[in-house]
Amino acid sequence: MASPMRSLLVDPARYVQAFRLFLERSTEHQCMKEFMDKQLPDVIARIGNGKSTINVLSVGGGAGEMDLLILSKIQARYPGVTINNEVVEPSADQISKYKEHVAKASNLENIKFTWHKETAYEYESRMNAEKKSKKWDFIHMIQMLYYVRDIPATIRYFHSLLESQAKLLVILVSGESCFISAVQLGKSHGSSFPLEDLCTYISSASFSRILDSAGLKYQLYELPSYMDITSCFIEGNKDGELLLDFLTETLEFSKTAPPELKRQIIEELRKPGCSENRDGKVLFHNNLSVIVIEP
Repeated sequence: MASPMRSLLVDPARYVQAFRLFLERSTEHQCMKEFMDKQLPDVIARIGNGKSTINVLSVGGGAGEMDLLILSKIQARYPGVTINNEVVEPSADQISKYKEHVAKASNLENIKFTWHKETAYEYESRMNAEKKSKKWDFIHMIQMLYYVRDIPATIRYFHSLLESQAKLLVILVSGESCFISAVQLGKSHGSSFPLEDLCTYISSASFSRILDSAGLKYQLYELPSYMDITSCFIEGNKDGELLLDFLTETLEFSKTAPPELKRQIIEELRKPGCSENRDGKVLFHNNLSVIVIEP
């Protein structure tokens, strides 16, 4: 009898390993970096006007690569201004990597870092318990809303913390990406997929509907991205198995998925709308969207 399918998130070490392989094999950080270089300066153009300190909140900051890039853009726009950068991140391993990146970085003299090992919900609960309502000049949530149970409530809360010229930046899988459709195919198998699944499979399309219903103003930017998933089609390939774990958010997917489900997922990943063959590689479309929400 096959082992039961379980969420990848029940094994934090394997999740981080899979996530790092995903970053290595995808252009996710490259396309984000291009956005930070080209569009972010306009997004942050007024967040620190007249301020001696700029308060930045990173929700789900991970290992900090994108955070440090964002901070460098804020420094460039507001030279000499003190930046208070607080990070909400539930993974101790990711916080450790973040601190390593900070230790190796230069030009951080005016930035104060504070890390909170907690989820977005735990942060909100703690602030409410302490009767605190700190306001922020810039809040960003990069690829983390999938791990939030009540997305509308979370967005309402953090939106309420924005200063008058502030911005809330969210990065999610695009409605044009096949990442969601591949996972949804697995979810359609009902009892096959992990019962304790901790992910919300939300794309920018459904997120935009949440913002529209809340009456929030926002701007949407599309970022083309792809991931090399060639190894996913090589039976027994360790990297391929790890990427399949990440794509399906399932621990040891190749070993625990029913054969028919595994066949369908592999078939879905090969579809022309989901991936393309280029230079002998299978490149999966992993397009992203950046949503910038106004106060």
